[in-house]
Amino acid sequence: MHEQDKCVCLSCFLFYIYPIIIMALDKFTLDIDSAFNFAGKSILLGGAVYDKKAVKGLNIKIPLATINRHGLIAGATGTGKTKSIQRLAESLSENGVNVLLMDIKGDVSGIARAGVENPKIKERSEMIGSAWTPTAYPVEIMSISNEKGVRLRATVSEFGPVLLSKILELNENQEGALAILFKYCDDKKMPLLDIKDIRATLQHLAEGEGKKEIAENYGSISPATSGVIMRKLLELEQQGGDKFFGEKSFEVEDLLQKNKDGKAFINILRLTDIQDRPKLFSTFMLCLLAEIYSKFEERGDKGEPKLVIFIDEAHLIFKEASSALMQQLETVIKLIRSKGVGIFFCTQAPTDIPDIILSQLGTKIQHALRAFTAKDRKDIKLVAENFPTTEHYKTDELITELGIGEALVTVLNEKGIPTPLAHTIMCPPQSRMDILSASEQDEVLASSNLAADYNQEVDRKSAYEILKGKISNDEVEEDVKPEEKIDDKPEKEGDGISDTIKSIANSSVTKTILREVTRGLLGIFIGKPSRSRTKKGGLFN
Repeated sequence: MHEQDKCVCLSCFLFYIYPIIIMALDKFTLDIDSAFNFAGKSILLGGAVYDKKAVKGLNIKIPLATINRHGLIAGATGTGKTKSIQRLAESLSENGVNVLLMDIKGDVSGIARAGVENPKIKERSEMIGSAWTPTAYPVEIMSISNEKGVRLRATVSEFGPVLLSKILELNENQEGALAILFKYCDDKKMPLLDIKDIRATLQHLAEGEGKKEIAENYGSISPATSGVIMRKLLELEQQGGDKFFGEKSFEVEDLLQKNKDGKAFINILRLTDIQDRPKLFSTFMLCLLAEIYSKFEERGDKGEPKLVIFIDEAHLIFKEASSALMQQLETVIKLIRSKGVGIFFCTQAPTDIPDIILSQLGTKIQHALRAFTAKDRKDIKLVAENFPTTEHYKTDELITELGIGEALVTVLNEKGIPTPLAHTIMCPPQSRMDILSASEQDEVLASSNLAADYNQEVDRKSAYEILKGKISNDEVEEDVKPEEKIDDKPEKEGDGISDTIKSIANSSVTKTILREVTRGLLGIFIGKPSRSRTKKGGLFN
């Protein structure tokens, strides 16, 4: 090309094309800045990208007040989903919002230790225009299985007949039999604490001395029905239910700890050994969500959340989810945000999430998807259609071109309106982007405020011991721990009725009763009881 032709081309570019690019960039900057500039508290997610270049200082944020509208973090393996969860959890902790992070892969425990700066982190922070400070966050490591951690348990009695029937996937007749069992134990003052208690009671009522007694007063339980429930209990026990059911019961209020600096604790529930045990996970999820819904106070849609739950590798849950868990999740997603609780699902593709749940997720952070097959390309087009339309990107093409740690982001603004889609370079975590060693896990547990309390072995005398003739009902009452008894010492000067009421309200016995009633009520709310069970006297008489 002649020098004269080159000059003409350059002149055309400078006169016609360059101004269009500048105008498009200006419009993009104006659109994004106005959409993501919130009046209230917000969390920085990353920096905006236009035409594959970061726009320094153009920040992508999420309002703290809309995090309880739930969210989705999706993307192919190795695209940075877990690191996005890690940084979001850190930011929530910094703002005094507690986190429960279900760690199925076992790779986020490093939040408890400060990160180490490297050239990539420095470069990314400069591109975003944000500061990066290596920080360790307050962490509780928890477990419902053989993993190290604070033991999360619930007694069978607290779990209630309705939720337990859903977990065991019982039919109407079998549910009625379980309701009779619980009612019988209530009347006889026989605690149901673990699986061996419910198994011993079932044998006593279906084939033992209690068969005639319940036939006269409650309704009979056939050996066939008993046999089905026994098999379901065995299946649950083989998946680890014997470790989950028992004492000491976990109080969900303990998920809301703060450290002396005001940072909220990040509760990491290690689930690496239960990927092939969906029954145990369903049991835990139903129990946890039921108690959170019943125990947390109503807050409405306003204000900052109290707790955010991250469910990593959510596709594994939905793939194996029982109908009971699905029904519970649908209900909770719709209602639990008014309790100040947000739920974020992390999975490989949005299509892994059932539509009825996906439609309730206000925040969407979409990392890269890979189109290796015709089905992949079809799924990507479907994913792109779920995002707000934008004139700045070709969404279906951009999803396949995103780099590691990049995502397409849309959130709800403070009025509940979805923001425009923004190609975003996500902020890197400030804690360690790796696991804790075994000795470091031991250090976290040694400093835990909860481990010493919840990890002690407790095997109170209960229905099993009574029915085996080892003890009497009177001995069960004597077995209540000293701290559970109401203080009957003479009142000190100045003490009054209000102090007595407070003492009763704060006792472990009262908390147990309240937990049982509220869990049961939620079970009724989620799955309406059949007429046959209602005729037999209900569940709480």
